[in-house]
Amino acid sequence: MGIGPSTKETTLHHMNDPMVEIVRNDKSLDLVGIAVVGSPQDNLEKFYVAKRLGILAEALGVDGVLIYAEGFGNQHIDFAAHIEELGKRGIPAVGLTFAGNGLVVENEYMEDIIDLDKAGEGMETEIVGQNCVTKKDVIKSIKILKKKMKQKGR
Repeated sequence: MGIGPSTKETTLHHMNDPMVEIVRNDKSLDLVGIAVVGSPQDNLEKFYVAKRLGILAEALGVDGVLIYAEGFGNQHIDFAAHIEELGKRGIPAVGLTFAGNGLVVENEYMEDIIDLDKAGEGMETEIVGQNCVTKKDVIKSIKILKKKMKQKGR
């Protein structure tokens, strides 16, 4: 499990990431920043990193977060922990990840997850970048996030 060909983002994809482009150009959103976090092997370290991300978002006073995980499997432990730490702090979050046949772990804060499985097979394919985030995914996630933020009065 983990990152495979169809969920692997190439350097070109990172340089032209549709999430950054769309959020940056949406005049109704204020892009505070982008946090890039790794995926430690040890579960205690995973939860430590997630807690620090929650603290960072809270300290920055963000109204909502789009959280995006490249890959699947073990990375979903991190992904779920990040969303949980945001949720504990009352920060609305929408997640985007390859869920395929489901997430490895879930929690009460993961009600809005966008599955990046474009092949519809629920599993990896051998087409590089096939199951990566697209503009359509980002637009959908922003609509959901705006609705969640409005419900929270943000």
